[in-house]
Amino acid sequence: MISINRATIEDYKIIVEIGNVSVEEAHRASSPAKDLNEFIKKNYNDEVIKSELSDERNIYTIIKVDDEPAGFSKIIFNSEHSNIQQKNVTKLDRIYLLSKFFDLKLGYELLKFNIDLSKKNNQSGIWLFTWTGNNRAINFYLKTGFAIIGSHNYQVSATYSNPNHQMLLNIL
Repeated sequence: MISINRATIEDYKIIVEIGNVSVEEAHRASSPAKDLNEFIKKNYNDEVIKSELSDERNIYTIIKVDDEPAGFSKIIFNSEHSNIQQKNVTKLDRIYLLSKFFDLKLGYELLKFNIDLSKKNNQSGIWLFTWTGNNRAINFYLKTGFAIIGSHNYQVSATYSNPNHQMLLNIL
């Protein structure tokens, strides 16, 4: 049984745990280990995630299989960007799954949930950044209708950044 629900402050440990594992798995080839570890330590700790969950602009959702947490996403409504001319666009800031759940198509379910939620909130599109070397993610987004619209150097640490595609999906 698959369930997708909005995360609350009480869910912070789930997001921290999944984030620490899945971010490392997804990006271990994108930057030196020292820089990636610094990024994870800075962005996926109890205090940071609690703070993000307390900010009503951040919409975290958790996907579970048979009540076992399998992944999470974070979106932000009305998150405009200079490369995107349309208004009322959602930023898909994070979407991560634990690798043992990859074959269950949960990424698609979580993305569909976020698309539906964005439509209900009068959003015209969804955009994101993804590392140019993450072929699994790029292919997933392209198959679901996203287009590459630009590029961005994502700052991993104070001394390292990596190239990212900016992608957009029109939903109206």
